[in-house]
Amino acid sequence: MSISVPCRTSSAYFCSYHNVPGIVTDKAMGTQLKYVAGALPLKMHVLKKQVISGRSSSSNINALSNILASANGSAVLDGPQKAVKSSETALILIRHGESLWNEKNLFTGCVDVPLSQRGVEEAIEAGRRISNIPIDMIYTSALIRAQMTAMLAMTKHRKKKVPVIAHNEDERSIKWSKIFSDQTSSEVIPVVTSWQLNERMYGELQGLNKKETAKKYGKQKVHEWRRSYDIPPPNGENLAMCAERAVAYFEEEIEPQLLAGKNILIAAHGNSLRSIIMHLDKLTSQEVIDLELATGIPMLYIAKDGKILRRGSPTCPRTVSVYAFSNDLADYRQQLESDEE
Repeated sequence: MSISVPCRTSSAYFCSYHNVPGIVTDKAMGTQLKYVAGALPLKMHVLKKQVISGRSSSSNINALSNILASANGSAVLDGPQKAVKSSETALILIRHGESLWNEKNLFTGCVDVPLSQRGVEEAIEAGRRISNIPIDMIYTSALIRAQMTAMLAMTKHRKKKVPVIAHNEDERSIKWSKIFSDQTSSEVIPVVTSWQLNERMYGELQGLNKKETAKKYGKQKVHEWRRSYDIPPPNGENLAMCAERAVAYFEEEIEPQLLAGKNILIAAHGNSLRSIIMHLDKLTSQEVIDLELATGIPMLYIAKDGKILRRGSPTCPRTVSVYAFSNDLADYRQQLESDEE
C-alpha cells in the first residue's frame, strides 16, 4: 500500500512511501532481483555496474576505470556479462547533515567545515531511509560535510558496498589509489567529487554570525543576500551564479549517466541542490527561492523514457521502509538475508 504525506522540506513537495518491510539481495551483477510487498511481487533487472568518471574527458573516464582496475589492467567490470537495462533508474538528492557552523549559526558557504554530532546522526538516518534503493555511483561536492554525509549514509545501505573517492587528478593519484583485487573492486561504489556542486560562495559573509550580521546590515538586506535569486552578498555568488555551474555540471556529467541506466546519489548543499531541483522541476526564479531543503532529508527522482520525475521526499519513521518506488524500480529487494545467513 502506498500513501502520501506532507514533506518537511516544502509545502509543495510530498512524500510517498511503501510502509512494508522488504527483503533485499544482490547476487551477481546483472542478475534479476525481486521485491515482495505483501502479496505483490515485482520484477526488475539490475544494471551491470560500469566504471565511468563524472568528468567530461575520455582520459578522465579512463582514469577512474584504472583506479578501480584489476591487477592485469582490465576494467573492474569489463567481462562477458551483458548489462540488462532497467526501464527506470533512481536519482537521490541529499543535503548534507548539520555542520559545526550550522550549529553555531555562522555563514558557511564554501568554507570546508565538517559535520556536527547532529549532522552525523542525520546522515546515518538518511542512510537508513535510502538503504533499499539501488546506488551505482555517488557524486558529492568538494566539501567535507557533503562527502561525510554520503559516506555515513552508505554505511546503512543493504548492499554493503564501500564508497571510494576517485582520485584521478594526476598520474600519481591514479597510480597510488589503484585497487589490485577484482573481488575488492566489485564491492566498491565510485564517488566523484566536484567543486561545481559546492555550496554558494557567500563572499564576505563567510564565518560571520547570522544574527549579528542582520543587526549590522539590517534584516531586509541580509534576507536579500540570502534568499534573492540575483542579488549576491558582498564579493559572493547569488543563486543564479550557483545554478549556472551546478546545473551545467548536472546536465553534462550526471544526467547522461542517469539516463544511461545508472542509479545515482548526489550529496551536496542547500543552494546547489535547489539549483538542480529548479532545473528538474522547471521552477521559476521566484519559486526556487521559496524552496527549503532540510538537512539530511533524501529526495527521490525517477528517470524513465528520457525524463526525470520527482517521486517525493520521505518523512518516514525511524524504521526502514521503501518509499516512492514505481512498480519497475521497487523491485530492488530480496535475497540479502539469505546471503547474510
